[in-house]
Amino acid sequence: MSEEQLVDGGMSKPREPTEEDQAILDKVKEQYEKQSGMNPGEFKAILVSTQVVAGTNYFFKVDTGEDTYIHVRVFVPLPGSDEGPTVVSFQANKTKDDELVYF
Repeated sequence: MSEEQLVDGGMSKPREPTEEDQAILDKVKEQYEKQSGMNPGEFKAILVSTQVVAGTNYFFKVDTGEDTYIHVRVFVPLPGSDEGPTVVSFQANKTKDDELVYF
């Protein structure tokens, strides 16, 4: 990855999510619901940034329906690990225009 593609915190610039990105987000929806106490009508990624660590952090901007958005950070361990994706943190009460930044 070239330096131009990285922004603060070593994150990639936000991009449109792929089917694979959405599949990762889908795997952690139940974790998000348990941690947040919320049960969003929708859980659709509209932007994603990544950060390579000992695995990959995914920063998702998520449309929850009804003009509400959340930012969700998901950690995906390196291949070969027995662990799946996990919700690291999230930010509620976001708007469609809020910038997706490291959190």
